[in-house]
Amino acid sequence: MNSICLPVGLDPSDLDKLEVLIERKKPLQPRESVFLSGEPFTSIYAVRSGSIKSFCIDADGREQVTGFYFPGELFGWDGLANEHYQNTAIALETTSLCEIPYEKLDNLGNSIPSVQKYVMKLISREINADQQLIALLAGNSAQQKLASLLLSISDRLVQQKLSSTRLWLPMSRGEIGNYLGLTVETVSRVLGHFQRKKYLAVNKKEIEILDKKALRDLIRSPEEVE
Repeated sequence: MNSICLPVGLDPSDLDKLEVLIERKKPLQPRESVFLSGEPFTSIYAVRSGSIKSFCIDADGREQVTGFYFPGELFGWDGLANEHYQNTAIALETTSLCEIPYEKLDNLGNSIPSVQKYVMKLISREINADQQLIALLAGNSAQQKLASLLLSISDRLVQQKLSSTRLWLPMSRGEIGNYLGLTVETVSRVLGHFQRKKYLAVNKKEIEILDKKALRDLIRSPEEVE
C-alpha cells in the first residue's frame, strides 16, 4: 500500500513522519460521499481500491461529471484554491481510501523539502489532467473522445502494474456520456462500432481492449460510425 498512499524516494525517517499523517479510512459503500461541494477543505485522498467519481452542479441544476479516480490516484485538490471543495466526490463501488490532512502535510513540507517537492508534483499532475480533459472535449468526435478515455484509463492502470487491456468500468454509460459531453445513445453506438471493428470486447462493465493501435490511430483520424 505504500506505493499508493506514500511517495517513493523519501528517506526512511521522512517516510515515517509522513506515514503518521495518513489515515486509512473504513471502506465506502457505492454512492457514499467522501466530501460534498462547499464543505471546508481539510484533506486530500488516495484511492487504495475501488473508484471515485467527482462532479459539480451547474447553474441549471444539472450534474456535470468532472473526473474519475482509480487505485493509486489522488483527489480533493479542487478545495485548495478557496479552502472549500468545489466538487462532490462519491464512491462508484466499494472503495477504500487513504486520507491525508492537508494542514499537517503542508507543515511537514515546510520542514522536509522532499515532501514539499512531492506535493508540488501532485498539484502539477492535477493541472495536467485538467488540461488533458479540456483538450479531449474540445472539438473531437465521439469516437475520439471515447477512445481517448479508454486509453487514458488503460495507461493509468499500467502505472499501478495492473492490466492495460482488461478494464472494469464502474461508471454507468450515462456517467461516461456526461463526462465526455455525449448522450447515452452515442456512447452505446460508438462502443458497438468498436466491437464490430474488433477494437474491443464488451461485456456490460467489463471491457477488453483488443487493438490499442487502432484506437490510437482513430484518435488522429476518426472513422464513420456504422
